[in-house]
Amino acid sequence: MSDKPVVLALSGHDPSGAAGVQADIEALAHTGCHCISVITSLTAQNTAEFRSVTPQEPARFREQLNMLTGDITVDACKIGLIGSIELVEIIGDYLASAQFPVVLDPILGAGVGADLSTPGMVRAMTECLFPHAGVITPNLEEAQTLTGRSETKQALHGLLDLGCETALITAADQAGDEVINTWISATREIHSYRWDRLPGAYHGSGCTLSACLAGRLALGDPVRSAVETAQEYTWQTLKNAHRLGKSQLHPERFIQ
Repeated sequence: MSDKPVVLALSGHDPSGAAGVQADIEALAHTGCHCISVITSLTAQNTAEFRSVTPQEPARFREQLNMLTGDITVDACKIGLIGSIELVEIIGDYLASAQFPVVLDPILGAGVGADLSTPGMVRAMTECLFPHAGVITPNLEEAQTLTGRSETKQALHGLLDLGCETALITAADQAGDEVINTWISATREIHSYRWDRLPGAYHGSGCTLSACLAGRLALGDPVRSAVETAQEYTWQTLKNAHRLGKSQLHPERFIQ
């Protein structure tokens, strides 16, 4: 018998291993959880370029999700790249009866600049997934797209207005000597977190953050504590990142 919490990862596959489901598995293993997963999409990418995304066929995805969760009890769920509106709807249907925390990383673009959203994707995510999201973790650009609000605090309130319970907007993609991430609680208290900006470009930091966050929630941490622990862990994985390819660095998720 295992006493490890189980986290369901619904994410895409990154062949480089820096992001996607492999990042989820590594971050959750380090956190002390067991990751079960259903891959939403296959991607053609490396550390320098994103070429294509191929979503799973909906019926096959639904079959895998139903078989897996019919057998194994889920303690938390992390959602990353999805790939199609049909898959968003299937995930929303599944979460309608969920009794566990959900972390949503609403990936609308790749780290190397590719647009990963399809027409209608934002609306589908808002309607099907936001009401189930205990924490949503967009970067500022994604938050602006999702809410139509340009300023961070306004966007945070906008995400809660759309149904999310709490929201963490990350700002690693913004200029400055510091990275200032901002979280809004369910009671709309706002907390800012300042991190020294590390040199270099990194692939998979958002996946690392959201997976660790889901793991901490599965372990029973309060949301604010989980948000803070996940940020600290992610910063350390970037500080100790290593180069495998010719461009973005890989986070070292098995840090001591």
